[in-house]
Amino acid sequence: MLRFRCNEPLAMTVPHPRTRKPASAAPRRAAAKKAVAPKPYHHGALPEALLAAAEAVLVRDGLAGLGLRAIAREAGVSHTAPKHHFGDTTGLLSELAAVGFWRLRDAMLAAMAPLDPSDANGRRDAIGHAYVHFAHRNPALFGLMFRNEIIDWRRPALAEAAGAAIRVMALTISGKAAPPAISPLALSGTEVVRITAAWAHVHGLATLLIDQRLQGILKTTRAFDNSLALVDAVLRDTKPGLGPATPEATAVRRKK
Repeated sequence: MLRFRCNEPLAMTVPHPRTRKPASAAPRRAAAKKAVAPKPYHHGALPEALLAAAEAVLVRDGLAGLGLRAIAREAGVSHTAPKHHFGDTTGLLSELAAVGFWRLRDAMLAAMAPLDPSDANGRRDAIGHAYVHFAHRNPALFGLMFRNEIIDWRRPALAEAAGAAIRVMALTISGKAAPPAISPLALSGTEVVRITAAWAHVHGLATLLIDQRLQGILKTTRAFDNSLALVDAVLRDTKPGLGPATPEATAVRRKK
């Protein structure tokens, strides 16, 4: 490409008509082709680019639009690239779900970071709010993370990511100090019951929120501006699974 300064006159030397030779267009075509050629993805970044493209398609077009060709088109790469890196659609979506679980884990850890490690109740509240707010900010991704029919839990990346997120919830709800990441969790039956109850509570609220199932009950009161405000109030006022079992419940359980 030729560049000229605006303050310099454009000068051109014209050869004698008898000695003038037609200019070859080949160099110009080659230079133009080189200038407009798209910059290829770095080999190591292609899987990440495909996952980013898959998330963009998911947010824009929903699960129905998620196909390998659509994802490749979004990423601007060959339609064979997703299959090469992830095998099939299930493989790619499973890896994208793993990304979601890592983000959920990070969101819960970030919510607890300002709190004193000894503030067990505050830490429990923090991860509950973080769980619901993550779902509210990422409804499409959150929905994908729990769609068993389109993701494969046997894939190591997904199993590791989901396990890491659940581990944060389990340790925080049970009030245990975090052991090394490779150590297996050792929980009592009572702890598992409480963790399951607390998880069901926040997951149910998250699902009601992102599926817009709270609009009807909101119309019965002026106390809340929107569904998220209502859910935040529920999280503040109720703590399912976190309190000690009543003597009556313990007696019934022993009879069984």
